[in-house]
Amino acid sequence: MLTHYETDDRVLEVIVRSPDKMLDEVAFECPDLTWNQVFIAIDRLSREGTLSLTPKGRGLYTVRLSDQALHQAGQPAHG
Repeated sequence: MLTHYETDDRVLEVIVRSPDKMLDEVAFECPDLTWNQVFIAIDRLSREGTLSLTPKGRGLYTVRLSDQALHQAGQPAHG
């Protein structure tokens, strides 16, 4: 079983590669993880300020790196 650090890293790899994916798309891109593992990682990372969730409809969210995380990585923030 993966540690939460490994799970977080796997989720972050997908989001960095393809920002603004829907939560379900992120889960689909992580076939080695359950939907619950992806959801918990996204929840944890968003509470830490690493990820930003944007509502796109009832129960639908896109996920991307937060402006704070982009700034720390030296990348331009989203407008």
